[in-house]
Amino acid sequence: MFKGNVVSLHLARNAAMPMESALEVKAIAGLGLEGDRYSLGLGEWSKTPGVGREITLIEIETIEALEREGSITISPGAARRNVVTRGVPLNHLVGREFQVGAVRLRGMRLCEPCAYLESITRRGLIAALAHRGGLRAEIATSGTIRVEDAITE
Repeated sequence: MFKGNVVSLHLARNAAMPMESALEVKAIAGLGLEGDRYSLGLGEWSKTPGVGREITLIEIETIEALEREGSITISPGAARRNVVTRGVPLNHLVGREFQVGAVRLRGMRLCEPCAYLESITRRGLIAALAHRGGLRAEIATSGTIRVEDAITE
């Protein structure tokens, strides 16, 4: 059992556009986050079939570890994940449902880093984030997610 929280929220209105921070986002079941590139069908992978594109999460602990290890320093938004968490074992949530504030999510698969992410951030990010790049999830129940919301099973 864990109890974590939302550290920050990020949206991009189109592929390759910078992520914008938000204090709250509206999560829409079966669609994604209101105003985000994937809910609008404008994400880099929107035309490629696949699950887990409604919302993505990454642990702030991973971003902090990259800096500690001396490999890469990036801002939470530069990871291009929608929700930055603290105290949540995201890799363990594949195939499981969990609660983020008022919204129920279903972990679908790990969010491994890709060449596209590395091309718009910095070289070495693929290796640095391997197996700790976050979680792709689907939205089971709609609602609003806010910075500092609790995350629980």
